Amino acid sequence: MRSETLSALNSQGFHRLHYVEWGSADNDRVLVCVHGLARNSRDFDDLARALSRNYRVVCPDVVGRGDSDWLPDPGGYQITQYLNDMTVLLARLQVDKVDWIGTSMGGLIGICLAALPNTPIRSLVLNDIGPFVDRAALQRIQGYLGEKRFTDLDLAEAWLRQTYPALRNLSDKQWRRLAQAGTREQPDGSLTQHYDPGIAEALRQSSDADVDLWSLWQRIRCPRMLIWGEASDVLQAETVERMRRETPDLELLSLPGIEHAPSLMESDQIDAIQNWLRSQGHL
Repeated sequence: MRSETLSALNSQGFHRLHYVEWGSADNDRVLVCVHGLARNSRDFDDLARALSRNYRVVCPDVVGRGDSDWLPDPGGYQITQYLNDMTVLLARLQVDKVDWIGTSMGGLIGICLAALPNTPIRSLVLNDIGPFVDRAALQRIQGYLGEKRFTDLDLAEAWLRQTYPALRNLSDKQWRRLAQAGTREQPDGSLTQHYDPGIAEALRQSSDADVDLWSLWQRIRCPRMLIWGEASDVLQAETVERMRRETPDLELLSLPGIEHAPSLMESDQIDAIQNWLRSQGHL
């Protein structure tokens, strides 16, 4: 694993965007993996390790998360900023085409990019996200955002286990890694989440409206795979049904009883992604 940075532009200047790479830096077969709203690049360690035998796997910390800089104005945490940053990242990679895996917010970014003319996205894997998100789900997510303090890593891990029930099947080692990557130490020695608390305010200002990207979904032409936690409130059955009607060749992996969002750290999920990419001739 290699740690890299680049500079991207915001409304008040430049910020540093951090990303990690797996696999050969000379491989022109590139897979970009983008995390969810309050997560970070290390969510993809297991998937990246498995796919790095065939891919150069690139996992960014979206601005305001992980080791990337925070924006000077929290109001800037919007999809337009993320699209601009990912465009800079794609230019840095110096390849014409990439495959894209996006969890939740990372999938929304992928939908927006894949819908554009001359998109570099060759295939799109969406983890528990679609073109429509009900405002009630956004408001639930808003409820667990914001700055929280933990006196030690055990308490931080316990909070993660309670907040992300979809990850219940992870090993203790995986949970500990998530806790380590998902917290940062404060001057007083306490721990808090590894993201800008201003993200919560940005979501609060937009969570009174549904997310509706159906017009973009209809413009996408690349092959698509959908991973769906059937107990998810973010990706509801009605949305999945419409996605399948409008995209008959959509590959669907349904996970009964799993909430938002599947971990992509479990062997069956990793194998399914590998097999689908192989079926597209990408492995």
